[in-house]
Amino acid sequence: MQLSLSSTPIAEADSPCIVIAAAEGGALSHSAQEIDRASDGRLSHLLESRDVNTSMGKTTMLHGLPGIAAERLMVIGVGKQEKLSAARWDRACLAAGQALRDHPLTECHVFAHDLEIDGVEPNWRLRQLALALQRANYLYTSTKRRKDDAPVPLKAATFHDGPGAEQAIEESRGMAKGFLKARHLGDLPPNICNPAYLAQEAKAIAAAYDKVELEVLEAADMAELGMDALLGVARGSANNPKLIVLKYSGAKPDGQPVVMVGKGVTFDTGGISLKPPPNMDEMKMDMCGAAGVMGAFVACAELGLALNVVCIVPAVENMPDGNAYRPGDVLTSMSGKTIEIRNTDAEGRLILCDALTYAARFKPRYLIDAATLTGACVVALGHHASGLMSNDDTLAQRLLDAGEKSMDRAWRLPIWEEYLEQLETPFADIKNVGGMPAGVITAGVFLSRFAKDQAWAHLDVAGSAWKWGETEGATGRPTGLLTQFLIDLAR
Repeated sequence: MQLSLSSTPIAEADSPCIVIAAAEGGALSHSAQEIDRASDGRLSHLLESRDVNTSMGKTTMLHGLPGIAAERLMVIGVGKQEKLSAARWDRACLAAGQALRDHPLTECHVFAHDLEIDGVEPNWRLRQLALALQRANYLYTSTKRRKDDAPVPLKAATFHDGPGAEQAIEESRGMAKGFLKARHLGDLPPNICNPAYLAQEAKAIAAAYDKVELEVLEAADMAELGMDALLGVARGSANNPKLIVLKYSGAKPDGQPVVMVGKGVTFDTGGISLKPPPNMDEMKMDMCGAAGVMGAFVACAELGLALNVVCIVPAVENMPDGNAYRPGDVLTSMSGKTIEIRNTDAEGRLILCDALTYAARFKPRYLIDAATLTGACVVALGHHASGLMSNDDTLAQRLLDAGEKSMDRAWRLPIWEEYLEQLETPFADIKNVGGMPAGVITAGVFLSRFAKDQAWAHLDVAGSAWKWGETEGATGRPTGLLTQFLIDLAR
């Protein structure tokens, strides 16, 4: 989508559609007041009569409003003024983006971000609105033909100019590129998006940006490094594992990088501990952690952030065959720690532990992993928040703040030593599951044992990275949180 800025007064904007926002019981925004004056009070009359719906996320399309040059006026409802917040604004923007996406319109002129919200900066409102329009434009067509009557994507959106608006639009462009990359990877079927495909995508990313380098480790390379945990998970699959390492150099060569690690299980049957058949098709989403960190990496490169960033993706399939690893096996990780396998469906932590050990060679400033790690996280937090665990309070707070700024929110959970008792076993240094209690936390505690010397954080995105129900598919999270974190760090 082409994005641009304009200082044309709203009533004079010659566009198929102009877009404003209105709250219930609140004062009209500056742009709404201009429309009201130009139309001799017609807009305020329609608002008072409730012919314009100002409920949260509702949109009303008005045609032929007198006194304005545009063919249509779309009003975004944001709900009651006293309840208006950053989170509600973001929800309204996403609803507006979908409404524009479903309309035959291909371009619009947007003035909605001048609606006042206490404590929320105008340029943040602009960025989230521009981002929402771009995110709503996504339509999966890789393995599905586009229907003749399918919604036509927006081709262009113009936003009202102002101080700092250009930066807000640029940030939205970069973040949108990352979101769309993550969603597309997450939505692809597992017969296409396998470990080799993820490596191919990484190669395309490296080719697209001057400051990016790529290294892909094969099974033999990983064996030489002693990555028996990662290779154990991959043993049952006909698709060979890959360890993908993308490096972005946006700062001085000696600058400590941020290292992001993403779980890349491109399909998870559960292995020998086979999952129940219903809904197993959704397990193509078990690489959404990888998709999220790759999306954030793309956004970072697109924005040209003054940081060094390394993106590591351990990519495998977890399949059952005669060579597959078993419950009762003991694997030796790259760190030298031995791991007793109690459940082969707890495979994500096994590939991540070797990737976290490998990441130490880059001497990270911060080490962050993202993974669709546990169903327990979905039970604990639902689909709204990602689970956050960290051994560093500063890093944890920066990630929480980034989640609030990007509306890709997380909630911190403890990783106290007491939880480690659930991972004790007489047969190895640690076992890979801790039982039913606190499953999301014991998974994070397991990973913490392989990042003891790092400022590390873990994001469990099992609930946030995938949508269930009628709108099933990848969400692109935690691309927003990670990109905002990188933006804030670069500043």
